[in-house]
Amino acid sequence: MSNLKLKLVHLYPLFLNIYGDIGNVKDLQKRCEWRGIELEVQQFNVGDTLEEGNDIYFMGGGQDRQQVEVSEELQKYKNFLTDEYNNDAVFLGICGGYQLMGEYYQPHDAKRLEGIGILNAYTVAGSNRFIGNVTAKTDLPIGKDTLVGFENHSGLTYLRGETTPMAHVVVGHGNNGVDKTEGARSRNAFGTYLHGSFLPKNPHFADYMIKLALKKKYNDDIELEPLDDTIEMKAHESVLYKTY
Repeated sequence: MSNLKLKLVHLYPLFLNIYGDIGNVKDLQKRCEWRGIELEVQQFNVGDTLEEGNDIYFMGGGQDRQQVEVSEELQKYKNFLTDEYNNDAVFLGICGGYQLMGEYYQPHDAKRLEGIGILNAYTVAGSNRFIGNVTAKTDLPIGKDTLVGFENHSGLTYLRGETTPMAHVVVGHGNNGVDKTEGARSRNAFGTYLHGSFLPKNPHFADYMIKLALKKKYNDDIELEPLDDTIEMKAHESVLYKTY
């Protein structure tokens, strides 16, 4: 795999990087590096320029104040990012980043924050905070049927249209604490409330993202060399079905 190359854009890391979300980017870097895949990472902040030719976009979580600034900036690139989504670029948004990948987030007593709308989902501020470990069951073709992480949010997210859940909650609250859904997926765009960081505890999902990105770039189902995920799966199992 030594000739394979991918490019990842980390959107607004100076604003959206709470609970160690940058660990998701580092995880993808290492899992590519161990296989001889070159993963170029661009940090994209206010004032920078987005160019075409990217394979993966990542956006982490942040508090409402940071989301206000990012929401305003994102609108400048809404059409660009929508085109990238339609061209099967891979997106992953965590918590606040997930909310801004949707249609909008409505905070308490403040103006609505517009998202980029690649996920048919909307979020409203709730009166309770959901905090704790999450175990969710997924039917994604990732080789394992569980996803784990740590949620800490008061936003209530609801899916509609063709956007489907990433998983269904077994332990925890998920998107809104009512319908048992966790996260969202549309094409190659994924959103989740799971911090932790998410990908190091779910190496099967990290590899799924890499495979999707390779398929997008090379138009081929490229098999990844297996890695020794003993430590990663111990981290996964340390959270599995456990409450906080």
